[in-house]
Formats: sequence, structure tokens, C-alpha cells
Amino acid sequence: MSEISAPSPDPYQLARDAAAAIAEASGVASHDIALVLGSGWAGAADLLGETVWQADATTIPGFRAPAVAGHVGTLRSVRVEGTGARALVLGARTHLYEGAGVDPVVHGVRTAAAAGVRTMVLTNGCGGLDPEWSPGTPVLIADQINFTGATPLRGATFVDMTDVYTPALRDIAREVDSSLDEGVYMQFHGPTYETPAEVKMAGAMGATLVGMSTALEAVAAREAGMDVLGISLVTNLAAGISPEPLDHAEVLQAGRDAGPRISRLLAETVRRLAGPAPESGR
Repeated sequence: MSEISAPSPDPYQLARDAAAAIAEASGVASHDIALVLGSGWAGAADLLGETVWQADATTIPGFRAPAVAGHVGTLRSVRVEGTGARALVLGARTHLYEGAGVDPVVHGVRTAAAAGVRTMVLTNGCGGLDPEWSPGTPVLIADQINFTGATPLRGATFVDMTDVYTPALRDIAREVDSSLDEGVYMQFHGPTYETPAEVKMAGAMGATLVGMSTALEAVAAREAGMDVLGISLVTNLAAGISPEPLDHAEVLQAGRDAGPRISRLLAETVRRLAGPAPESGR
């Protein structure tokens, strides 16, 4: 007799369970804004306001320990300074290349939605195709290309992706730093860095930023009806753009070097986002 495998848990119910667990543990019934902190961005959490709760992410249903250096592996509830808004800070990110499937990749986003979040901020460290973007440059994500061959959507679920990254939120970020450029982010599956030929292909397709996260999370956020702000930190020039071989330690160092600037940028942007809600870019 063949073995009958247990059915997979409903990922949306798992997200609701996680949101309930966060509410119980933190004493915060709902949150207004959520942040996924990628490589180099962790310091922003300390500048947002008062942390009222923090825990190892693995204590909450569905969250996994980070597999990548540079991710802190904690969840926080923060009272955003000067606004009264509550921010859910997701320091644990699962990547598609870890092999757990798409649902764990977007579990944090779905949990945020179940916790009442209407604005999602996604950050990452990535490779840049524009030689003028030196390592340590933050770039707003204006659009994306999902090159993973995967999706968090199930069945005939049609989601408008015309403005996946809400224009009004990018305008607010530029109020904080008018020098911010915009780019198109392409998510590859990973975990290998892109080859020079793949980077050349990405550029031909319109991408100016390449990495291994974010796009699937943005799709899940849009499915949940959230507004999305995306900011990439260019940690290195992409393969074929830079004459130097890519090295993860150098990626982390670029994030550390840029940390104070991008943390201030993100914290101030979140404070403005937590004020009167902007018109949706949809």
C-alpha cells in the first residue's frame, strides 16, 4: 500500500494563525505598516520608534530561521515615533532557492495582511546594472520582472500589476531624499549570482536591478490589496558590469557601510507613510 501524505496546510490560514500569535504575544491587536528588512537594512528598525515587542521569528507559526547572513531572524512591533502607528518589522526572510516552496517565501507578507497592514515596505540588497550606482546606493523600485518561474497565486487568481509599486509612496520617499533614482528589479531564482550573459539579458529586458527576493513578495502584497514601496540597496555592480568577481562578504560589507544612511532614509520615509494615507497608485 502506498503511503498517503498529509495535506499541505492552508497558507492563508497559517498566516491568520501567525497574525493571531503576534497579536497575543505583543498585545498589539493590529498593525498599520510592515517592513521586510533585507541585507543592509536591519538598522532601520532601531530608528523607527519604540519597540514594544520583539521575538525570534521561529516562535511564530510558519516562520523559518534565516538561511542567509545579514538577516536578523526576529519580528518586532514598533510604535512609530510621532505618528501613533504600529509597524510590524519582519527581519526573517525565506528565499525561493532554499527549496521550501513559494508559500514560505511570502508568509511574512500574508501574515502582515492578516494583521491589518495596508502598506508594505520591501527592501533588499541587489546587483546594479547602472555603472553610476556605486555600492551603497539606494534605488526605488518602480517596476519588476519576476524571472523565477514561480508565483504565490493559486488557480484563476488575476491580480492587476500595472502599478505593483505604488507611485504615491515613491513620491513620499523622494520627499525624504530627492536624489533617489528609480529602477526595474528582476528576481532570479538563485542561489548563484547572475552570469554576465544573464545580466546582459536582464538589461535587454528592461531591468536595472537584479536579485533573489522581493518580486514574489510584491505579488502576494498586491493580491492582499496592499500598497507597496520597494527600495533596493545596490551592494555591488552586477556580473559583467564590474570587472571584479562577486563575493557575498563584500555584499554584506557594502550594506554595513551604507547602513546609517539607508536606515535614516527608511525610518523617515516610514514615519511619513504612517501619517495620512496616500492615494493608492491603483
